[in-house]
Amino acid sequence: MTSTLTPQPVERQQPERPGTPPRRRTRVLALPEARWAAAATVLFLLALPLQLTGAPVWTWGPLYALSYVTGGWEPGWEGLKALKDRTLDVDLLMVVAALGAAAIGQVMDGALLIVIFATSGALEALATARTADSVRGLLDLAPATATRLSPDGGEQAVAVEELTVGDIVLVRPGERVGADGRVLDGASEVDQATITGEPLPVPKGRGDEVFAGTLNGTGALRVRVERDASDSVIARIVRMVQEASETKAPTQLFIEKVEQRYSLGMVAATLAVFLVPLAFGAQLTDALLRAMTFMIVASPCAVVLATMPPLLSAIANAGRHGVLVKSAVVMERLGQADAVALDKTGTLTEGSPRVTDVRPLPGSGLDEQELLTLAAAAERPSEHPLARAVADAARERGLDLPDARNFTSAPGVGVTAVVGGRTVAVGAPARLLDASDGTATEPDAAIGTAAEPEESYRTAAEPEESRRTAAELEESGRTAVLVLVDGTPAGLLGIADRLRPDAATTVAALARLTGSAPVLLTGDNPRAAAHLAAEAGIDDVRAGLLPQDKLDAVREMESTGRKVLVVGDGVNDAPALAAAHTGIAMGRAGSDLALETADAVIVRDELAAVPATVALSRRARRLVVQNLVIAGVFIAGLVVWDLAGDLPLPLGVAGHEGSTVLVGLNGLRLLREGAWQRAAGEGS
Repeated sequence: MTSTLTPQPVERQQPERPGTPPRRRTRVLALPEARWAAAATVLFLLALPLQLTGAPVWTWGPLYALSYVTGGWEPGWEGLKALKDRTLDVDLLMVVAALGAAAIGQVMDGALLIVIFATSGALEALATARTADSVRGLLDLAPATATRLSPDGGEQAVAVEELTVGDIVLVRPGERVGADGRVLDGASEVDQATITGEPLPVPKGRGDEVFAGTLNGTGALRVRVERDASDSVIARIVRMVQEASETKAPTQLFIEKVEQRYSLGMVAATLAVFLVPLAFGAQLTDALLRAMTFMIVASPCAVVLATMPPLLSAIANAGRHGVLVKSAVVMERLGQADAVALDKTGTLTEGSPRVTDVRPLPGSGLDEQELLTLAAAAERPSEHPLARAVADAARERGLDLPDARNFTSAPGVGVTAVVGGRTVAVGAPARLLDASDGTATEPDAAIGTAAEPEESYRTAAEPEESRRTAAELEESGRTAVLVLVDGTPAGLLGIADRLRPDAATTVAALARLTGSAPVLLTGDNPRAAAHLAAEAGIDDVRAGLLPQDKLDAVREMESTGRKVLVVGDGVNDAPALAAAHTGIAMGRAGSDLALETADAVIVRDELAAVPATVALSRRARRLVVQNLVIAGVFIAGLVVWDLAGDLPLPLGVAGHEGSTVLVGLNGLRLLREGAWQRAAGEGS
């Protein structure tokens, strides 16, 4: 029961609200596999208590029969089609074994097998459909229409598919960019986290490249189109996810790896057990009974349960602790990882900027609280992420913010407001210092009409000292923000995306579990990436990566035979998540595409859960091996007894069912709370 992501035609729709693509998720019961599996499960659950309480056969027999039909017809049909192609798979064998069990009175056991396989197929179909939903929904990040400018200055709303290379488009404040291109005129700040993963909006001006689907800030931009819509970065991400999902060979469970040989061998052996005695004059009834006994004791029920309960128990246990593992195959894969690639923003970091440094300049006459109060009061009306970070920092310190008047915002420069009779400007050091020096524009033009500066500010620090402090902050991986009071530098704020508290211990745990140090893959700038990687204990840093670059890095690692675990959260991580041996998405701020593409999701957003889940997977795989040994011993012993001696059918059924119960109970050990605690201990 394997599925791949298949591209489907998409009808473009307008977003439900600005900046947010509509959610088009396949409903569970819209899938036929889910409906059949649900029907089989309900029928089984209705029949089981009736049978166990001694109700007449006519009350529960038909329910079991319907369970067989609803849950078994699809895998049976697929098995017959495979048989037509001269292949024999375990799905068909399971249906035959279930029918064989029913033929000798083990109706409940056969129905349980049917329900397990039907449910497994439904879950796989749902995961595939949801991934396809997210890939198609990603196209809605790019707007359906764009404003094209004609040579005479006129405006025309056109579908983005009609844009051609060389067209000029107008991107107004708050709109999404309609096509990949380059800025001809205007200044703004563009949130391009969906493409590069950068945590903060990036200033854009003349000559800068912009990408379709990214969100424009407060300025207007005129952009020359440089790529067709079908070749934009966002469209290439869609294709990369689709191709990776289609070509990524799923790791199969142990029983699936040997299904052809086991299935063919069991069918051939059953026929031989039936026909050989007949050839030597045995009675038909005796030969049929021996062959049926052989089929029961040799059927892979115990082998199937040897594999599934440990993995399903591990999935349930991980789910109780905030980790959604999407299938038993994924749980098996997680423990095989021997290399890890981590995203930065939203994965190793918290994903939101915070004020880390407050540095009043000598001679400003301000202390840290006064500087932060003025900056936060001026920034409070702004919706910029840096402004929110400054306001949040003041709120956390319990500062009372005075009202700000005459608030203005200049894209790429900063904000200006009058606070307590003083004109306060907060923004990019290079732009504000050039303005205050008069080297770019007059101060009043950049920061508003200033009040007459007080004497203390005439003797404040020179711009050179401000530049030195800004350079220090930037060298340490911070974003430097300058505060001018009445046109004179008063201090700087350092803002950074803070490392998660458990990042360093998680990196160390993953290195110990996999035997190799994790790699950092990020679209952020090299300086910020290197600083954060040093704090987290990562030496191999690859920065400034676009989604294609992350995908190439993962494929390069896997080309050496390594099984790579990718941990990320953004749209730009989705191709790498899809191509990796296993992908894990951080759930709190993860994009829909990343959450659906990933094999597992950290719902509670606790990074330490990643190594704990890997360790739990390894414990589950060890239990699978134990169960396979137990099942193999029982099957071999009963088969030898049946062939070499005279194994009574009831004893054969008892031995077969006993081994099935034993391996099932052994696998359920991973449901206990202590199993997660031990796994967390291994991963800490």
